[in-house]
Amino acid sequence: METYNLTSVSEFHLMGFSEDPDLQLVLFGLFLSMYLVTVLGNLLIIQVVISDFHLHTPMYFFLSNLSLSDICFISTTVPKMIVDILTHSRVISYVGCLTQMSFYTFFGCMDHMLLTVMGYDRKRWVSVNCVLKKEYENEDEDDEEDENKHQIMNQY
Repeated sequence: METYNLTSVSEFHLMGFSEDPDLQLVLFGLFLSMYLVTVLGNLLIIQVVISDFHLHTPMYFFLSNLSLSDICFISTTVPKMIVDILTHSRVISYVGCLTQMSFYTFFGCMDHMLLTVMGYDRKRWVSVNCVLKKEYENEDEDDEEDENKHQIMNQY
């Protein structure tokens, strides 16, 4: 009769930063403040883009989507870490870990894709504006040449 290994993983034990209770309070305050500043700053960017009609352009649309993606990205790991520091719990379930890593990967890829699209949009904007600026300068030069010819003809 053969024996089989029936070991299964149901939870992971997380390693913390420190076991010192005084240092854990400092870490809790530090991570909570960084999380709140990040979320509130990104919400402010979204609010400004929505409320100002002049910012309803593709670049600011992508910027507000990037801010929303950043809020979701940071909210996949930091709240769990803050709760773990506060409750001295170092356990995460297998399903919870897979869910957290899936969202972390998804929102990380979304950030990268939005930055790529923003870079492409910016490059397209610069190239179109350079062409238009050259055409405008050429028109100005043509106008100056026409005025010079007109002045020369009026002298005779």
